[in-house]
Amino acid sequence: MPSAKITIPLNFSFQQTLSFLQRSPRELLHRVDGHSVWKALRLGEKRLLIVVSQSGDYLHVSFAGATPSKVEALQVKNYISEWFDLETDLRPFYAMARKDELLRALVKKYHGYRIVGQPDLFESLVWAVLGQQINLAFAYTLKQRFVEGWGEKISYGGYDHFLFPTPQQVAQLTDADLLPLQFSRQKSKYTVNIAEAFASGAVSKEKLQHLSLVEAKEELMKIKGVGNWTANYALMKTFRYPDAFPLEDAGVHNAIKNLMGLNEKPTLDKVKRVFKKYKGWEAYATLYLWKSL
Repeated sequence: MPSAKITIPLNFSFQQTLSFLQRSPRELLHRVDGHSVWKALRLGEKRLLIVVSQSGDYLHVSFAGATPSKVEALQVKNYISEWFDLETDLRPFYAMARKDELLRALVKKYHGYRIVGQPDLFESLVWAVLGQQINLAFAYTLKQRFVEGWGEKISYGGYDHFLFPTPQQVAQLTDADLLPLQFSRQKSKYTVNIAEAFASGAVSKEKLQHLSLVEAKEELMKIKGVGNWTANYALMKTFRYPDAFPLEDAGVHNAIKNLMGLNEKPTLDKVKRVFKKYKGWEAYATLYLWKSL
């Protein structure tokens, strides 16, 4: 198998990354196999199957099946860097968190845990919509059915490795396609709305990537069904805006309630006050608060 390698930055734990990637047995967009993760990638017309593992101070990237060109191998390395947030210098965050009563124990226990992102903005938004107002297990069930129904796959070594459906495919779907999967009528409509925005070129990752957080949110919230929570979640997971965090998130509220020993969930004002201390690192504070659950 041809291969490449990526230098591991300070404060990165591949084991914490694998732990996150194993959240659900219904996940189809990657497969953790022991100390490696397998993932299918779409690079223009090329389809690649990559295997990422750790070897000393490097992430080792192997290519199963099709062999990439030098340009494609570089694109894959960039994808992994984005996927695992390898470019972010976490030293300032850890310096702040070690002095904070809520985060201190969490950053010690889960040291090296980084935002495992979704470099595909379309996937990120659809996943946010699928996960709204239902438990995580059922959200993964919906995603599994959706990906199996319309996602392309690479079969290798006895496993099917799926790619997320494209906006062009999803824009053609209707309630008749999605409601049998147990999508609510609202989730069905919002998913197709998002797909139409991407398929038409009205929204794209490229158009948003140089905007400020506020500007990017405004663009995303023009899509019917994308509210503040969904926009913040997608911008946090795809672009790593450090100050993007889903303020209304129930998980964040529960984490603060548990860690502060409160009798009831904190108000939005209370959450805002807590997060004032994390200015510039709100996304990472959210990540570790979620991890506490």
